[in-house]
This record gives sequence, structure tokens and C-alpha cells, in this order.
Amino acid sequence: MRRLTLLVNADNTLWESNVFFEHTLERFFSLVEPFGYARGYARHILNETERHNIQQHGYGVRSFARSLEQSYMKLAGGLAQRSALEEVASMVADLEHTPPRVLDGVPETLAYLSSRHRMILFTKGEPAEEAAKVERSGLQGFFDSIEIVADKSIHVYRDLIDKHHVVKSHAWLIGSSALEEINPALQAGLNAAFVPHPSTWNNENAELQSGTGKLLIVSSFRGLRNHF
Repeated sequence: MRRLTLLVNADNTLWESNVFFEHTLERFFSLVEPFGYARGYARHILNETERHNIQQHGYGVRSFARSLEQSYMKLAGGLAQRSALEEVASMVADLEHTPPRVLDGVPETLAYLSSRHRMILFTKGEPAEEAAKVERSGLQGFFDSIEIVADKSIHVYRDLIDKHHVVKSHAWLIGSSALEEINPALQAGLNAAFVPHPSTWNNENAELQSGTGKLLIVSSFRGLRNHF
């Protein structure tokens, strides 16, 4: 097989991400439950606050922490307590220092793929935070390059294509989000391999769309060995 360029997403493709955020959310909803709001309403307030903060401050644990604190204040109103805000800060600290939980089959599959193809890892978020996460994962040695981007869009993928002199017909994006990874990659002219993850961030739900590239769907990361 001709050497390909594989652009591999990190969160929820190489390691667990959303499961830790969801655990933190459960702790947060338990914290605001005494105020009498339905959990669905509390999540709605948090989602709206997150969308605003992402636009203003980008992605990452610090932006998430700001959203939790602001949502708590909105829901608690005059009943807000300093001890509860300290508990929110503790939740975020636990989240920030939790080592990535590498998904089953990832290390051996990366070892196989990296022996055959050019590998580029890309992840979205605050640069120092994401770089530390990559280092803690122990997977950086499998990649020729590591790219930390502020967002994932057609424009970003086109920039990566130009920066790394990627031949689109011989390049594949590997990811677990239809909205942020697979669809824009296809529309940027890349081929894309979709590796679904059972726990998908609420804001990432989307249908797979067509593009100029080929689309491959595999049931697990290990299954990539059968195609590349």
C-alpha cells in the first residue's frame, strides 16, 4: 500500500474525554439539585452558558470551569454559597489532573499504522493544556507531528493540508465526531474514517454528510488495521 497521511483526532478517538466531563456534570447537577430545578433545565442553562463562553474564551477546562461557576450562580441566585463554588473548583481540578484513559486497542493500532504511514495527531483546545494531555497519554511517539488547533472547521483542515503538503487523495482524517471532524474533513477534500464513540458531547451531535472524499465507518479503532 502506498504511504498515506493519517490525521488522527485525540479526544474520544485515542482516549476517553467526554466520560470524565459527564462524571463532573453529574457532580454539578447534584450540587444544584436542592434548588428545585429539573436536571434537564439545569443542563440547558449550562449548555447555553458553555456556548457563550466557547465563543468568548475558546475550548478547554478553564472555559468549562467558568461555565460551571456562572451556571451555578444563575441557578442558585441569592442562595449561592462560597463552599459550593469551592466544590466546583475542586471538581475542575480533579478533571484537569485526570490522566487520559487510552481506549482499548489504540497503542498497538498506532504502532501498526505508524510503521506504514505518516501520522499527524491533532487536538482542539488551550495549547498548554492539550500538550500536557498528549504527554500524559504516552502516545506522542507514534506521531510525526502534533497540531493543537483552536477550532475544527473546513478552514482549519485546509490550513493543515497546506502546512503539511498533504495530497488529499492519499490522506485520511480519523475521528469520532461527525460535526467537527468527519464532515468538515470530507468537505475540505480529505477522505475520512469515522470511529463512533458511545459517549458524544451534547454539542457535537450531527448527521454524517457527503463530501468530495471517501467515507469509511469502522466499529473500533482497532478495526483501522483492516483498511490501512
